[in-house]
Amino acid sequence: MKKISFAMLMLLAAVIFNGCASVLPSGFIYTEIKAPVSVGDGGISYSKIGTAKATSVLGMVAIGDCSIKTAAANGGIKNIKYVDYDVKNILGFADYTTTVYGD
Repeated sequence: MKKISFAMLMLLAAVIFNGCASVLPSGFIYTEIKAPVSVGDGGISYSKIGTAKATSVLGMVAIGDCSIKTAAANGGIKNIKYVDYDVKNILGFADYTTTVYGD
């Protein structure tokens, strides 16, 4: 019984402390943030926007391609001006979106 209790305690700790080493702020129950990723050459004016998305379920399964390359291709962007990153996570069900702005 002690082994099962210890295993359950370790599993609970792993779930609770899952996002501790993250650079971005993360909430255990709910997270909705927008953060900058990078800035390219030139000014901040742009004519095109491209997005790419990925989804994660309880931190156990993640699918999709939210790379900058895919977001730029989806928007037909050749010259990247800047990149933003959005996360929305509700009880472990998360959507990650990369948005590329450029020409």
